[in-house]
Formats: sequence, C-alpha cells, structure tokens
Amino acid sequence: MHYFIYKDAELYCEDVPIKEIADQIRTPFYLYSHATLVRHFNAFDSAFDGIKHLTCFSVKSNSNIAILRLFARLGAGADIVSGGELYRAVKAGIDPAKIVYSGVGKREDEMEYALKSDILMFNVESHQELLVLNKVAERLNKTAKISIRVNPDIDPKTHPYISTGMKENKFGISIEDAVEEYKFAHRLNNIEIIGISCHIGSQLLDVKPFVDSLKRLLILKGKLKEAGISIRYLDIGGGLGIKYSDEQPPHPIEYAEAIKKEIKENDITLILEPGRVIVGNAGILVTRLLYKKEQGQKKFFIVDAGMNDLIRPSLYGSYHEICPIRKRNTPLVEVDIVGPICESGDFFARKRKIQDIEAGDLIAIMSAGAYGFVMSSNYNSRPRPCEVIVKGKEFFVIRERETYEDLIRGESIPAFLI
Repeated sequence: MHYFIYKDAELYCEDVPIKEIADQIRTPFYLYSHATLVRHFNAFDSAFDGIKHLTCFSVKSNSNIAILRLFARLGAGADIVSGGELYRAVKAGIDPAKIVYSGVGKREDEMEYALKSDILMFNVESHQELLVLNKVAERLNKTAKISIRVNPDIDPKTHPYISTGMKENKFGISIEDAVEEYKFAHRLNNIEIIGISCHIGSQLLDVKPFVDSLKRLLILKGKLKEAGISIRYLDIGGGLGIKYSDEQPPHPIEYAEAIKKEIKENDITLILEPGRVIVGNAGILVTRLLYKKEQGQKKFFIVDAGMNDLIRPSLYGSYHEICPIRKRNTPLVEVDIVGPICESGDFFARKRKIQDIEAGDLIAIMSAGAYGFVMSSNYNSRPRPCEVIVKGKEFFVIRERETYEDLIRGESIPAFLI
C-alpha cells in the first residue's frame, strides 16, 4: 500500500495536493511519501521477527541522505557498492557496524575507507579482490571481516540485465569453487571469515529462487564447518519484486516464512538487502505536458522530464503506470509519452492509453522511488531534478534542483585556450 491517492479527482501525496508542490517548485521532480517508506520498511523488517536478522537497505536503489536517515532511525543497516555510498550512509547516521560492502570492483582507496570506518563486512567477489583486501588490511594493521559472494547458478527469471546469480553473470565466485576459496582466505593473516553472501537478481516475483539459493548456501555452510571455518552471517541479498503493472509479487511475510523454514539453526544472523521493495512504490516522478504532437496516425505527449531523469523505460523497456494529477471526464487516447532528449529511445511509454490532457497539465510516473534519481544524468546538459518528501500535511525539498552553474562545476578552460 502507498499514500498516493485521489481526493475529489486530485492526486495527493499523503495530505498534500501534488499540484500545490508543482506550482511552488516547478517540474520535473521526484516525490516520496514518508508514511509509505515507514510502512514498507517496517512490513519487511518485522516479517523476519523470531530469527536473528539485520535489514541492510540497498543504497544503490535510492541514496538520498534524508531517506537513508529515515531508515537509520528505524534501525536499518546499509548494503553499499562504492565508497560514495559508504560516505552517504555514514553521513546519514547509519552505524558502520551495520554496513556490508558488495560490488565486483572495489578500489584500494575504497577498501581503506571502509576498513577505517569499521564496517561489518566485505562481500568479496573474486580471488584477486581477496588478495588486494588482505594487502590493504595488512598495510593498515587491521583485519578485514569478510564473506565470499557465492554464485549459486540459480535462474531468477527476471530481466537479464538485473540477473546476477547465474554462471554467465560477472558477480560472485562459483559455488563449486567456494570451499577452496574459503580455505585460501582462512590462511590469510589479515582476513577474518564471518559470513557467506549471495544475491541472485532484482525484481523477482517468486520465492522459489530465493529458497533454492538459500538451500545451496546452507549446504556450503556445512562443508565449511567440516573444514573448520565458522560462519556467523548469511547474507541472502535482496531482489524481492514490486507491482509496476499487473505483477503479483509475494508479500514480505510470504517471502520471510519461506526463508524461515530453511533456517533451523540459531547460531546464524540473516542479512537482508531490500531496496526496490521498500522504496519503489514510495516515490513518483512528476512532470508537465509541454506539447501534443501528431505524426500521421501517431500521437505524442511531449513532457518536460526525459530519459536522463528516469532511464528505466529506455534501458529495460520497463513499464511504469502513468496517471494524470487531475482526473477529468475526457476520452482515452493512445499516445507515446516522450521527453525532450535528442534520442529516439527517450520515452516513458509507447502506445499507452491515457486520459487526454492539455499542455500545462501534470502527470505522475508511478513506482519511480527505486532506480529513479540514482540513475539520472546530465545528458543533453539538463540539470537533474529536485527531490521532495511529504510527511503528513507538509513537504520538504531534500535535494535542490541543479542549476546551469552546477553543470560546469569542476570544469575549467586550460591556459592555452584563453
């Protein structure tokens, strides 16, 4: 459930009319509901009551520090994939002892930053990364706590770009090689093994792939115990899907119950890395119709947001529901909803039936809270939009809209061109 609802044909976020926000801060902008964020986090986290667990929010899905701060106050940790995400998480008040560091390409300076911050653990993704991490830890006279990210070769049945747990993906170490890799890590002086990690993909709509991968991890845990290697944390990643259109994703309770059935031991702490399932339906992108255009039989709605603001439809062919901010008794029309970017791939919807609207009217691109602003860019030298959060009857700008001056910040003209 989310708190974007119509009242007398006008779309509200909680108790604030969205048009009122648009009139004050211009479009486009991202808009988040505080009540939805809290509801979704608590629904997910509480589903795992009864077993030891740590919910580490996936920062890559939405990295605004106000949202991270909200989750920190609810007891969340963080799943990070870069030094920049570590910086954001710490600035937002997330306890470093609740931070896990994933990602295939950690640089030495990022490792050093994480070691000095005393994070919970590194999810190591390759043999060479393990060697480099040990070297950096030795240089700092520290011990790096690790899990090894295991690739269980489970088909998550999702978009190939967001599948991460199969042999052809770049992530993790093959489960067949994992025992030997753990034995090697166990011999390193500045490495402490504390966990096993796995993440099979994103936007999964069935619990079975999660359960299948967990079973393989538990078998691995048993083999490691026989080899004298003790495992305290089991990081099963994230990836639970949400409803964009007519999908029927499992409720967090269904997901949690399926996982709990496999966890028979009380010596393990489960680490969970939800992202999209928490923030996806808690945010929207608000944009304004600039022009209506017809080319033969084709109709276009040209809006002031572009693929640089929300790239998911262009990149993945993803569906986002699109709603008018003001409902009117006008006929449905079939249109392509496109932006101002000079690319044919700049679209939010194709052949979409939507209420006919006029230039100046507002529309909401729904389910944009995850992988929305975080994947935005300045392509075509477009300033990125602002971000806003609503709490009850008030709204707050949590990221200022970029300016033209921001576009060239850090650039310079060398002396030979002056």
